[in-house]
Amino acid sequence: MTYFDRSDICEAHYLYLAEYHEGQWSPAYAKLSALLAWYSPRPSLRDADDLEDNARAIYDNLVAGEVTP
Repeated sequence: MTYFDRSDICEAHYLYLAEYHEGQWSPAYAKLSALLAWYSPRPSLRDADDLEDNARAIYDNLVAGEVTP
């Protein structure tokens, strides 16, 4: 069984939304802004290689379109 904690979920969604939004007026940008209202990513989080295994699995599923951000 894989366990995803809040930090994994937030990091994966933050990175996905930051990399794949389609501009300031896109729905993904609005979601990113809402996430950043209460979540601050760690300074060392720069790309998918910085994610832990569980967060990377979530991120990969987002990129593949298997889950909705």
